[in-house]
Amino acid sequence: MSLHTVAALLARTRPSCLALARSAHPVRMVLQSRTNQNISCQTNTATDSRRHFSSRPSDQSTHHVRPKVTLATLRKLYKRGEPITVLTAHDFPTGTLVDKAGIDMTLVGDSLAMVALGYPSTSEITLDEMLHHCRAVARGTRSSFLVADMPFGTYETSAEQAINTAVRLMKEGKAEAVKLEGGKEMAPTIARLTQVGIPVLGHIGLTPQRQASLGGFKVQGKTAAKAKAIIEDALALQEAGCYGVVLEAVPEPVATHITNILKIPTIGIGAGVGCSGQVLVQQDMLGLYGRVPKFCKTYRSLADEIVGALKEYSADVKSGAFPAEEHCYPMPQEELNRFMRMIGQEQEEEQDKESKKRALA
Repeated sequence: MSLHTVAALLARTRPSCLALARSAHPVRMVLQSRTNQNISCQTNTATDSRRHFSSRPSDQSTHHVRPKVTLATLRKLYKRGEPITVLTAHDFPTGTLVDKAGIDMTLVGDSLAMVALGYPSTSEITLDEMLHHCRAVARGTRSSFLVADMPFGTYETSAEQAINTAVRLMKEGKAEAVKLEGGKEMAPTIARLTQVGIPVLGHIGLTPQRQASLGGFKVQGKTAAKAKAIIEDALALQEAGCYGVVLEAVPEPVATHITNILKIPTIGIGAGVGCSGQVLVQQDMLGLYGRVPKFCKTYRSLADEIVGALKEYSADVKSGAFPAEEHCYPMPQEELNRFMRMIGQEQEEEQDKESKKRALA
């Protein structure tokens, strides 16, 4: 290939390059589409020496701006009457976002069975799966207090089973506390956990792991007798050593009364404004799925925005609008010219071989 031919290739416009993308010379297409802007590309990229790749996690140091939240921090918030914020997370990105938002407590909830893994209920997730997700969330968490749910079937048999599960969640999963469901029947197990130094967050009212025995996801404590039973559960968990109690799907007056009589924080989810704090499932409050519980406020409808962005990406790829100049890496002009001469020479050699073959035939 002559230098004149190379120069002609370098002068090709982007539309012609797109056409060449469907030809047998994809390398030449890329070179032709970028060469005219090569020098300007080098200038633009020089302003930021860092290169970010999809395989590299974000820099966590940029959002570590507040002291680490501990049990002592949570107690201080409770004593001064400041509501405690809790959100779920199930992987590194969601854990990072919760931490960046300044949420006090991050819960690796077994709800991830449904919202992240597609299981029909929370009771199907295994301990190994919880450990996997807990570690991922922990990598994105710097200041928020990290709590992990104990999966169904990993703590009910005995206190020893519960201790083994909790120890794994804290050692392997990097959790700072565990949450388990159940009322006064679980108090002896919780007492053993707290006696060996494992912080426990209780969970009463609607207990999703037991929803089959409760007749589904229904409000609990709607009668005076059932409300009294939930109050007894709350007192038993406090006595057993829980540092806090989640109240789920409980009438607001009942939850407010429990909050008033306890000396530990209550974290409400569908339990009204009278609790010491609130927790929501991140996917629900971000509108990533269509149907959400009555108690959940949808702060954004991200599903529509995400699907719209994905469609735009597809359209850009089909039309050739992506990737554009700013999304590609340049090479020094001298090296580019040398490379073009090299592939031009190789092409000429291939053409000579083909001509000789045809002559012999």
